[in-house]
Amino acid sequence: MEIFFKTRKLAKVFNSERELRKQYGDRMARTIAIRLAVLKHARALSMVPLTPPDRRHRLAGKRKAQYAVDRVHPYRLVFEPRRSSIGDAANRDTAGVTAITIVEVTDYH
Repeated sequence: MEIFFKTRKLAKVFNSERELRKQYGDRMARTIAIRLAVLKHARALSMVPLTPPDRRHRLAGKRKAQYAVDRVHPYRLVFEPRRSSIGDAANRDTAGVTAITIVEVTDYH
């Protein structure tokens, strides 16, 4: 999949191992790097595992157009489908999603 970032600052941090470690610490930086590798190597969002450790899941409520993958509990890597073979963001078919925008790393619980 193609990976985009919501902000330039986020792109700078995620594209530098040094910046990742500085921002999130060693353990979190490692999990971010692993999750990014899984996302990059998947041809479509449907290929990202639904089971741990990745555990891709769709969010609800005001985040209903977003998905997340697990990191170090309770944090999640939140992203949005960028394009799809099916219409609006709320009804996307994950097999058609070939690009995502990383939104944030957060504990939304």
